[in-house]
Amino acid sequence: MALPMNAQVDPRDVHAQARFNMIEQQIRPWNVLDESVLELMGKVHREDYVSPEYANMAYMDIEVPLKGTAEEAAAKGWHMLAPKIEARMLQDVKIKPTDRVLEIGTGSGYMAALLAAQAKEVVTLEIDPELAEMARENLLSAGVKNVEVKLANGATASLAQGTFDVIVLSGSVAQVPDALYAQLNEGGRIAAIVGHMPVMRFTLVTKNGNNFEVQQPWDTAATRLVGFEEPSRFSF
Repeated sequence: MALPMNAQVDPRDVHAQARFNMIEQQIRPWNVLDESVLELMGKVHREDYVSPEYANMAYMDIEVPLKGTAEEAAAKGWHMLAPKIEARMLQDVKIKPTDRVLEIGTGSGYMAALLAAQAKEVVTLEIDPELAEMARENLLSAGVKNVEVKLANGATASLAQGTFDVIVLSGSVAQVPDALYAQLNEGGRIAAIVGHMPVMRFTLVTKNGNNFEVQQPWDTAATRLVGFEEPSRFSF
């Protein structure tokens, strides 16, 4: 009979136990069953991408603030996505070892590190100078070498980065900007959380020739990315 996974967790390693609990209590029950994704979530140390004042929240099932007070972070969108959302996005977008990936909304660099572990190259855009520098330092400390962090407004500067096999929006938007469709290579995918509170939809766009297949397999909610348009929800 196989030993349970936690038989390999050193009980003296608080973070290792927290990673195990995150996977087994948050991520796996949320229909993330791809073993490569589960293994990756256990390998990348989330605590290394959280500000010291919020270190005790690193593995909680919440959007962890990245800087400032909790109130400031909520107002400015300075949050990490919840672990189960990041894991399920990774599972659904199916990163390949040959993929060139664009991330919009670097934050602390955690999602970029996850993407980099599966992809050939990651370009990640962050609008906030302090967070961009934080991400660079975190990725450097973790030995991640195939990520380029750029200080840029992802809502307007993404076209200058070229074309990609995968585009990941690490935050929510009212709608996927048309410009991002033009940046997809053949077979490319866009992963985004789209809509308005209280319920948004994870949206997966796949380019097939001149057509774009759109799937919205699950509901969620996430902090808004800064800089993207908010179309009026009312018509007259």
